[in-house]
Amino acid sequence: MQFKQLGLAACLFATGLTAQAQTEIQWWHSMTAVNNEWVNDLARQFNESQKDFKVVPTYKGSYPESMTAAIASFRAGNSPHILQVFEVGTATMMASKGATVPVGKVMKDAGADFNPGAYIPAVAAYYTAPDGQMLSFPFNSSTTVAYYNKDAFKKAGLNPDKLPTTWPEVFEAAKKLKASGHSCPMTLAWQGWTQLESFSAWHNVEFATHKNGLAADGYKARLKINSPLHVRHIDNLAQAAKNGEFVYRGRNADAQASFTSGECAMIQTSSGYYGDVAKNAKFAYGLAPLPYYPDVKGAPQNTVIGGASLWVMSGKKPEEYKAVAKFFEFLSQTKVQAASHQRTGYLPITMAAFELTDKSGFYQKNPGTDVAVNQMIRKVTDNSRGIRLGNYLQIRTIEDEELEQVWAGKKTGKQALDAIVTRGDELLARFEKSYKK
Repeated sequence: MQFKQLGLAACLFATGLTAQAQTEIQWWHSMTAVNNEWVNDLARQFNESQKDFKVVPTYKGSYPESMTAAIASFRAGNSPHILQVFEVGTATMMASKGATVPVGKVMKDAGADFNPGAYIPAVAAYYTAPDGQMLSFPFNSSTTVAYYNKDAFKKAGLNPDKLPTTWPEVFEAAKKLKASGHSCPMTLAWQGWTQLESFSAWHNVEFATHKNGLAADGYKARLKINSPLHVRHIDNLAQAAKNGEFVYRGRNADAQASFTSGECAMIQTSSGYYGDVAKNAKFAYGLAPLPYYPDVKGAPQNTVIGGASLWVMSGKKPEEYKAVAKFFEFLSQTKVQAASHQRTGYLPITMAAFELTDKSGFYQKNPGTDVAVNQMIRKVTDNSRGIRLGNYLQIRTIEDEELEQVWAGKKTGKQALDAIVTRGDELLARFEKSYKK
Protein backbone atom coordinates (compact mmCIF):
# COMPACT_ATOMS: atom_id res chain seq x y z
CA MET A 1 0.00 0.00 0.00
CA GLN A 2 2.81 2.36 0.93
CA PHE A 3 4.60 1.49 -2.34
CA LYS A 4 1.46 2.31 -4.33
CA GLN A 5 1.14 5.64 -2.58
CA LEU A 6 4.76 6.45 -3.32
CA GLY A 7 4.23 5.46 -6.93
CA LEU A 8 1.16 7.66 -7.17
CA ALA A 9 3.05 10.55 -5.59
CA ALA A 10 5.88 10.09 -8.07
CA CYS A 11 3.43 10.18 -10.97
CA LEU A 12 1.80 13.30 -9.65
CA PHE A 13 5.20 14.90 -9.13
CA ALA A 14 6.25 14.02 -12.69
CA THR A 15 2.98 15.42 -14.04
CA GLY A 16 3.61 18.62 -12.11
CA LEU A 17 7.06 18.93 -13.63
CA THR A 18 5.58 18.50 -17.10
CA ALA A 19 2.97 21.16 -16.46
CA GLN A 20 5.56 23.53 -15.04
CA ALA A 21 7.81 22.98 -18.06
CA GLN A 22 5.26 24.62 -20.33
CA THR A 23 5.73 28.39 -20.16
CA GLU A 24 2.44 30.27 -20.38
CA ILE A 25 2.18 33.83 -21.71
CA GLN A 26 -0.80 36.14 -21.52
CA TRP A 27 -1.84 38.10 -24.61
CA TRP A 28 -4.35 40.93 -24.18
CA HIS A 29 -6.09 42.08 -27.34
CA SER A 30 -9.04 44.09 -28.66
CA MET A 31 -10.22 41.97 -31.58
CA THR A 32 -13.95 41.29 -31.92
CA ALA A 33 -16.23 39.13 -34.10
CA VAL A 34 -14.44 37.48 -37.05
CA ASN A 35 -11.10 39.01 -36.04
CA ASN A 36 -11.45 37.59 -32.53
CA GLU A 37 -11.87 34.17 -34.13
CA TRP A 38 -8.67 34.81 -36.10
CA VAL A 39 -6.68 35.73 -32.97
CA ASN A 40 -7.88 32.62 -31.15
CA ASP A 41 -6.97 30.47 -34.14
CA LEU A 42 -3.45 31.93 -34.28
CA ALA A 43 -2.88 31.13 -30.61
CA ARG A 44 -4.27 27.62 -31.05
CA GLN A 45 -2.10 26.95 -34.10
CA PHE A 46 1.02 28.11 -32.27
CA ASN A 47 0.19 26.07 -29.18
CA GLU A 48 -0.35 22.95 -31.29
CA SER A 49 2.90 23.50 -33.20
CA GLN A 50 5.09 22.86 -30.14
CA LYS A 51 4.93 21.71 -26.51
CA ASP A 52 7.09 24.18 -24.59
CA PHE A 53 4.98 27.33 -24.69
CA LYS A 54 1.32 28.28 -24.45
CA VAL A 55 -0.22 31.57 -25.54
CA VAL A 56 -3.46 32.54 -23.82
CA PRO A 57 -5.33 35.29 -25.72
CA THR A 58 -7.79 37.39 -23.74
CA TYR A 59 -10.15 40.05 -25.07
CA LYS A 60 -9.82 43.11 -22.82
CA GLY A 61 -12.27 45.51 -24.46
CA SER A 62 -11.71 48.24 -27.03
CA TYR A 63 -8.23 49.54 -27.80
CA PRO A 64 -8.52 52.41 -25.29
CA GLU A 65 -9.98 50.07 -22.65
CA SER A 66 -7.26 47.42 -23.02
CA MET A 67 -4.52 50.07 -22.95
CA THR A 68 -5.95 51.58 -19.76
CA ALA A 69 -6.28 48.13 -18.19
CA ALA A 70 -2.67 47.29 -19.08
CA ILE A 71 -1.34 50.49 -17.51
CA ALA A 72 -3.25 49.73 -14.32
CA SER A 73 -2.04 46.12 -14.28
CA PHE A 74 1.57 47.22 -14.84
CA ARG A 75 1.39 49.50 -11.82
CA ALA A 76 -0.06 46.61 -9.82
CA GLY A 77 2.71 44.28 -10.99
CA ASN A 78 0.54 41.83 -12.92
CA SER A 79 0.58 43.06 -16.51
CA PRO A 80 0.25 40.67 -19.48
CA HIS A 81 3.30 39.58 -21.42
CA ILE A 82 1.93 40.90 -24.73
CA LEU A 83 -0.38 43.87 -25.22
CA GLN A 84 -2.03 44.81 -28.49
CA VAL A 85 -1.94 48.62 -28.86
CA PHE A 86 -3.51 50.58 -31.71
CA GLU A 87 -1.28 52.86 -33.72
CA VAL A 88 -2.42 56.10 -32.07
CA GLY A 89 -1.12 54.78 -28.76
CA THR A 90 2.42 54.32 -30.10
CA ALA A 91 3.82 57.66 -28.89
CA THR A 92 2.29 57.11 -25.46
CA MET A 93 3.84 53.66 -25.22
CA MET A 94 7.20 55.04 -26.33
CA ALA A 95 7.00 57.62 -23.56
CA SER A 96 6.11 54.99 -20.94
CA LYS A 97 9.69 54.45 -19.88
CA GLY A 98 10.30 51.18 -18.10
CA ALA A 99 6.91 49.70 -18.94
CA THR A 100 7.93 47.85 -22.08
CA VAL A 101 10.87 46.02 -23.64
CA PRO A 102 11.70 46.76 -27.31
CA VAL A 103 10.72 43.81 -29.46
CA GLY A 104 14.12 44.01 -31.19
CA LYS A 105 15.82 43.33 -27.84
CA VAL A 106 13.41 40.51 -26.96
CA MET A 107 14.11 38.77 -30.25
CA LYS A 108 17.87 39.30 -30.09
CA ASP A 109 18.19 38.10 -26.49
CA ALA A 110 16.24 34.94 -27.36
CA GLY A 111 18.37 34.29 -30.44
CA ALA A 112 15.18 34.35 -32.51
CA ASP A 113 15.03 34.65 -36.28
CA PHE A 114 13.97 38.27 -36.72
CA ASN A 115 14.74 40.59 -39.64
CA PRO A 116 13.08 44.04 -39.51
CA GLY A 117 14.13 44.49 -43.15
CA ALA A 118 11.66 41.79 -44.19
CA TYR A 119 8.68 43.97 -43.28
CA ILE A 120 6.96 46.42 -45.58
CA PRO A 121 9.02 49.62 -45.04
CA ALA A 122 6.06 51.82 -44.14
CA VAL A 123 5.03 49.31 -41.46
CA ALA A 124 8.47 48.74 -39.97
CA ALA A 125 9.35 52.45 -39.95
CA TYR A 126 6.27 53.40 -37.96
CA TYR A 127 7.13 51.11 -35.07
CA THR A 128 10.85 51.88 -35.07
CA ALA A 129 12.56 54.43 -32.83
CA PRO A 130 14.82 57.15 -34.29
CA ASP A 131 17.85 55.08 -33.18
CA GLY A 132 16.73 52.19 -35.41
CA GLN A 133 15.43 49.91 -32.65
CA MET A 134 12.11 48.22 -33.48
CA LEU A 135 9.88 48.87 -30.49
CA SER A 136 6.82 46.72 -31.10
CA PHE A 137 5.88 43.80 -33.30
CA PRO A 138 3.72 44.70 -36.34
CA PHE A 139 0.57 42.61 -36.12
CA ASN A 140 -2.78 43.70 -37.53
CA SER A 141 -1.49 46.57 -39.65
CA SER A 142 -4.15 48.14 -41.81
CA THR A 143 -4.77 51.19 -43.92
CA THR A 144 -7.82 53.07 -45.13
CA VAL A 145 -9.65 51.86 -48.23
CA ALA A 146 -13.06 52.38 -49.81
CA TYR A 147 -15.83 49.78 -50.06
CA TYR A 148 -18.90 50.14 -52.25
CA ASN A 149 -22.13 48.26 -52.95
CA LYS A 150 -22.10 47.14 -56.59
CA ASP A 151 -25.81 46.32 -56.58
CA ALA A 152 -26.67 49.83 -55.38
CA PHE A 153 -24.36 51.33 -58.01
CA LYS A 154 -26.04 49.35 -60.76
CA LYS A 155 -29.49 50.46 -59.61
CA ALA A 156 -28.35 54.10 -59.64
CA GLY A 157 -26.98 53.83 -63.18
CA LEU A 158 -23.37 53.94 -62.03
CA ASN A 159 -20.56 51.66 -63.18
CA PRO A 160 -20.66 48.73 -60.72
CA ASP A 161 -17.12 47.70 -61.59
CA LYS A 162 -15.42 50.94 -60.65
CA LEU A 163 -15.65 53.34 -57.74
CA PRO A 164 -15.06 56.98 -58.75
CA THR A 165 -11.42 57.96 -58.22
CA THR A 166 -11.79 61.64 -57.32
CA TRP A 167 -13.76 63.39 -54.61
CA PRO A 168 -15.86 65.43 -57.07
CA GLU A 169 -16.83 62.16 -58.77
CA VAL A 170 -17.65 60.53 -55.42
CA PHE A 171 -19.93 63.41 -54.46
CA GLU A 172 -21.62 63.14 -57.85
CA ALA A 173 -22.11 59.40 -57.38
CA ALA A 174 -23.65 60.07 -53.96
CA LYS A 175 -26.18 62.41 -55.61
CA LYS A 176 -27.18 59.68 -58.08
CA LEU A 177 -27.49 57.09 -55.32
CA LYS A 178 -29.74 59.48 -53.38
CA ALA A 179 -31.85 60.10 -56.47
CA SER A 180 -32.24 56.36 -56.99
CA GLY A 181 -33.83 56.09 -53.56
CA HIS A 182 -30.84 55.11 -51.45
CA SER A 183 -31.27 56.51 -47.93
CA CYS A 184 -27.56 56.42 -47.13
CA PRO A 185 -25.41 56.97 -50.22
CA MET A 186 -22.15 57.37 -48.26
CA THR A 187 -20.88 57.02 -44.71
CA LEU A 188 -17.49 57.04 -42.96
CA ALA A 189 -15.90 55.05 -40.17
CA TRP A 190 -12.99 56.24 -38.02
CA GLN A 191 -13.57 59.74 -39.35
CA GLY A 192 -10.43 61.32 -37.88
CA TRP A 193 -8.26 58.57 -39.34
CA THR A 194 -9.91 58.45 -42.75
CA GLN A 195 -10.76 62.13 -43.34
CA LEU A 196 -7.87 63.89 -41.62
CA GLU A 197 -4.91 61.54 -41.16
CA SER A 198 -5.12 59.40 -44.30
CA PHE A 199 -6.55 62.33 -46.24
CA SER A 200 -3.42 64.35 -45.43
CA ALA A 201 -0.97 61.60 -46.39
CA TRP A 202 -2.95 60.70 -49.54
CA HIS A 203 -2.63 64.34 -50.66
CA ASN A 204 0.95 64.70 -49.39
CA VAL A 205 0.08 67.61 -47.11
CA GLU A 206 1.29 68.22 -43.57
CA PHE A 207 -0.81 66.88 -40.71
CA ALA A 208 1.50 68.01 -37.92
CA THR A 209 4.89 69.63 -37.59
CA HIS A 210 8.15 67.74 -36.94
CA LYS A 211 7.37 65.18 -39.64
CA ASN A 212 3.97 64.40 -38.18
CA GLY A 213 5.66 63.61 -34.86
CA LEU A 214 7.99 61.02 -36.38
CA ALA A 215 11.12 63.19 -36.16
CA ALA A 216 13.64 62.64 -33.38
CA ASP A 217 12.10 65.63 -31.60
CA GLY A 218 8.58 64.61 -32.58
CA TYR A 219 7.32 65.23 -29.05
CA LYS A 220 7.36 68.94 -30.00
CA ALA A 221 4.84 68.45 -32.84
CA ARG A 222 1.80 70.68 -33.33
CA LEU A 223 -1.25 70.21 -35.58
CA LYS A 224 -1.59 71.68 -39.09
CA ILE A 225 -4.97 70.35 -40.18
CA ASN A 226 -6.77 73.66 -40.61
CA SER A 227 -5.18 74.33 -44.01
CA PRO A 228 -7.33 75.54 -46.94
CA LEU A 229 -7.40 72.01 -48.40
CA HIS A 230 -8.61 70.45 -45.14
CA VAL A 231 -11.24 73.17 -44.73
CA ARG A 232 -12.46 72.70 -48.31
CA HIS A 233 -12.83 68.97 -47.83
CA ILE A 234 -14.72 69.14 -44.54
CA ASP A 235 -17.03 71.82 -45.95
CA ASN A 236 -17.73 69.59 -48.97
CA LEU A 237 -18.66 66.72 -46.67
CA ALA A 238 -20.83 69.11 -44.64
CA GLN A 239 -22.76 70.08 -47.77
CA ALA A 240 -23.20 66.42 -48.66
CA ALA A 241 -24.50 65.78 -45.14
CA LYS A 242 -26.96 68.64 -45.50
CA ASN A 243 -28.19 67.12 -48.78
CA GLY A 244 -28.57 63.65 -47.28
CA GLU A 245 -25.82 62.30 -49.52
CA PHE A 246 -23.43 61.65 -46.63
CA VAL A 247 -24.94 60.15 -43.48
CA TYR A 248 -22.93 60.11 -40.26
CA ARG A 249 -23.33 56.81 -38.45
CA GLY A 250 -21.19 57.28 -35.34
CA ARG A 251 -17.65 57.13 -34.07
CA ASN A 252 -14.91 54.58 -34.59
CA ALA A 253 -16.19 51.51 -36.45
CA ASP A 254 -19.89 52.10 -35.73
CA ALA A 255 -20.69 52.95 -39.35
CA GLN A 256 -19.42 49.63 -40.68
CA ALA A 257 -22.58 47.75 -39.71
CA SER A 258 -24.63 50.10 -41.92
CA PHE A 259 -22.57 49.09 -44.94
CA THR A 260 -22.58 45.36 -44.20
CA SER A 261 -26.36 45.46 -43.84
CA GLY A 262 -26.74 47.17 -47.23
CA GLU A 263 -28.10 50.39 -45.75
CA CYS A 264 -25.17 52.57 -46.87
CA ALA A 265 -23.75 52.23 -50.37
CA MET A 266 -20.21 53.59 -49.84
CA ILE A 267 -17.88 53.63 -46.87
CA GLN A 268 -14.26 54.50 -46.17
CA THR A 269 -12.74 52.48 -43.37
CA SER A 270 -10.05 49.96 -42.47
CA SER A 271 -8.78 47.28 -44.82
CA GLY A 272 -9.18 45.05 -41.77
CA TYR A 273 -12.95 45.29 -42.25
CA TYR A 274 -12.67 42.96 -45.25
CA GLY A 275 -13.17 39.75 -43.26
CA ASP A 276 -16.51 41.04 -41.94
CA VAL A 277 -17.71 42.11 -45.40
CA ALA A 278 -16.61 38.87 -47.04
CA LYS A 279 -18.49 36.82 -44.43
CA ASN A 280 -21.62 38.89 -43.85
CA ALA A 281 -22.45 41.10 -46.87
CA LYS A 282 -25.39 39.74 -48.86
CA PHE A 283 -24.68 41.83 -51.95
CA ALA A 284 -21.96 42.26 -54.54
CA TYR A 285 -19.28 44.60 -53.23
CA GLY A 286 -16.01 46.14 -54.36
CA LEU A 287 -12.86 47.59 -52.81
CA ALA A 288 -11.09 50.63 -54.18
CA PRO A 289 -8.41 53.22 -53.33
CA LEU A 290 -9.40 56.37 -51.48
CA PRO A 291 -10.61 59.26 -53.65
CA TYR A 292 -8.50 62.41 -54.02
CA TYR A 293 -8.80 65.99 -55.26
CA PRO A 294 -7.27 66.06 -58.75
CA ASP A 295 -6.10 69.69 -58.46
CA VAL A 296 -3.74 68.86 -55.57
CA LYS A 297 -0.23 68.44 -56.93
CA GLY A 298 1.28 65.02 -56.25
CA ALA A 299 -1.97 63.38 -55.16
CA PRO A 300 -2.48 60.55 -54.62
CA GLN A 301 0.61 59.78 -52.54
CA ASN A 302 0.21 56.90 -50.07
CA THR A 303 -2.00 56.17 -47.09
CA VAL A 304 -0.83 55.79 -43.50
CA ILE A 305 -0.74 52.79 -41.24
CA GLY A 306 -3.59 51.85 -38.95
CA GLY A 307 -4.44 48.81 -36.92
CA ALA A 308 -2.18 47.79 -34.06
CA SER A 309 1.09 46.24 -32.98
CA LEU A 310 2.13 43.95 -30.14
CA TRP A 311 4.12 45.44 -27.26
CA VAL A 312 6.11 43.33 -24.82
CA MET A 313 5.66 44.36 -21.20
CA SER A 314 8.61 44.55 -18.82
CA GLY A 315 9.25 42.70 -15.57
CA LYS A 316 8.93 39.15 -16.91
CA LYS A 317 11.20 36.09 -16.57
CA PRO A 318 13.80 35.17 -19.23
CA GLU A 319 11.94 31.98 -20.18
CA GLU A 320 8.76 34.01 -20.65
CA TYR A 321 10.51 36.40 -23.01
CA LYS A 322 11.81 33.39 -24.89
CA ALA A 323 8.22 32.19 -25.24
CA VAL A 324 7.17 35.60 -26.56
CA ALA A 325 10.03 35.53 -29.08
CA LYS A 326 9.02 32.07 -30.30
CA PHE A 327 5.43 33.22 -30.73
CA PHE A 328 6.55 36.24 -32.75
CA GLU A 329 8.74 33.94 -34.84
CA PHE A 330 5.64 31.88 -35.58
CA LEU A 331 3.61 34.97 -36.51
CA SER A 332 6.40 36.08 -38.86
CA GLN A 333 6.28 32.92 -40.96
CA THR A 334 5.41 33.72 -44.56
CA LYS A 335 2.57 31.20 -44.75
CA VAL A 336 1.06 32.45 -41.49
CA GLN A 337 1.32 36.07 -42.64
CA ALA A 338 -0.19 35.33 -46.05
CA ALA A 339 -3.09 33.35 -44.56
CA SER A 340 -3.84 36.13 -42.05
CA HIS A 341 -3.81 38.78 -44.78
CA GLN A 342 -6.15 36.80 -47.00
CA ARG A 343 -8.51 36.04 -44.14
CA THR A 344 -8.76 39.51 -42.58
CA GLY A 345 -7.80 42.19 -45.08
CA TYR A 346 -5.03 43.41 -42.79
CA LEU A 347 -1.75 44.07 -44.56
CA PRO A 348 0.66 41.22 -45.29
CA ILE A 349 3.31 42.89 -43.17
CA THR A 350 6.19 41.19 -44.96
CA MET A 351 6.94 41.50 -48.66
CA ALA A 352 7.33 37.70 -48.85
CA ALA A 353 3.74 37.23 -47.66
CA PHE A 354 2.52 39.76 -50.24
CA GLU A 355 4.41 37.94 -53.02
CA LEU A 356 3.11 34.53 -51.89
CA THR A 357 -0.47 35.84 -51.87
CA ASP A 358 0.02 37.32 -55.33
CA LYS A 359 1.44 34.06 -56.73
CA SER A 360 -1.45 32.11 -55.24
CA GLY A 361 -3.91 34.03 -57.42
CA PHE A 362 -5.80 35.41 -54.43
CA TYR A 363 -5.84 38.99 -55.75
CA GLN A 364 -7.10 37.87 -59.14
CA LYS A 365 -9.88 35.82 -57.55
CA ASN A 366 -10.79 38.63 -55.13
CA PRO A 367 -10.42 41.92 -57.02
CA GLY A 368 -9.55 44.92 -54.83
CA THR A 369 -7.94 42.95 -52.02
CA ASP A 370 -4.54 44.25 -53.12
CA VAL A 371 -5.61 47.90 -52.82
CA ALA A 372 -4.38 48.29 -49.25
CA VAL A 373 -0.94 46.93 -50.07
CA ASN A 374 -0.55 48.99 -53.23
CA GLN A 375 -1.47 52.13 -51.30
CA MET A 376 1.19 51.40 -48.68
CA ILE A 377 4.20 50.20 -50.66
CA ARG A 378 4.67 53.43 -52.58
CA LYS A 379 7.59 55.70 -51.82
CA VAL A 380 6.73 57.78 -48.75
CA THR A 381 7.43 61.43 -47.90
CA ASP A 382 7.76 63.28 -44.60
CA ASN A 383 4.05 64.07 -44.92
CA SER A 384 3.02 60.47 -45.57
CA ARG A 385 5.20 58.24 -43.37
CA GLY A 386 2.59 58.14 -40.66
CA ILE A 387 1.40 60.11 -37.65
CA ARG A 388 2.84 59.54 -34.19
CA LEU A 389 1.63 62.07 -31.65
CA GLY A 390 1.41 62.09 -27.87
CA ASN A 391 -2.02 62.12 -26.23
CA TYR A 392 -3.44 61.22 -29.61
CA LEU A 393 -6.23 59.09 -28.22
CA GLN A 394 -7.64 62.24 -26.60
CA ILE A 395 -7.02 64.25 -29.77
CA ARG A 396 -9.01 61.69 -31.76
CA THR A 397 -11.91 62.30 -29.36
CA ILE A 398 -11.62 66.04 -30.00
CA GLU A 399 -11.72 65.37 -33.74
CA ASP A 400 -14.92 63.37 -33.29
CA GLU A 401 -16.53 66.06 -31.14
CA GLU A 402 -15.74 68.90 -33.52
CA LEU A 403 -16.59 67.04 -36.73
CA GLU A 404 -19.93 66.01 -35.26
CA GLN A 405 -20.68 69.71 -34.83
CA VAL A 406 -20.06 70.16 -38.56
CA TRP A 407 -22.28 67.26 -39.63
CA ALA A 408 -25.04 68.65 -37.40
CA GLY A 409 -24.75 72.04 -39.13
CA LYS A 410 -23.62 73.82 -35.96
CA LYS A 411 -20.08 74.71 -37.12
CA THR A 412 -18.30 75.40 -40.39
CA GLY A 413 -15.34 73.31 -41.46
CA LYS A 414 -12.94 76.11 -40.55
CA GLN A 415 -14.45 76.64 -37.12
CA ALA A 416 -14.23 72.94 -36.31
CA LEU A 417 -10.71 72.45 -37.65
CA ASP A 418 -9.44 75.58 -35.88
CA ALA A 419 -10.92 74.21 -32.67
CA ILE A 420 -9.26 70.81 -33.21
CA VAL A 421 -5.90 72.52 -33.69
CA THR A 422 -6.30 74.75 -30.63
CA ARG A 423 -7.55 72.01 -28.33
CA GLY A 424 -5.20 69.40 -29.77
CA ASP A 425 -2.14 71.62 -29.42
CA GLU A 426 -2.92 72.08 -25.74
CA LEU A 427 -2.71 68.30 -25.30
CA LEU A 428 0.47 68.12 -27.38
CA ALA A 429 2.07 70.84 -25.26
CA ARG A 430 1.14 68.87 -22.14
CA PHE A 431 2.69 65.73 -23.67
CA GLU A 432 5.87 67.61 -24.55
CA LYS A 433 6.16 68.84 -20.98
CA SER A 434 5.70 65.35 -19.51
CA TYR A 435 8.05 63.81 -22.09
CA LYS A 436 10.92 66.06 -20.97
CA LYS A 437 10.62 65.00 -17.33
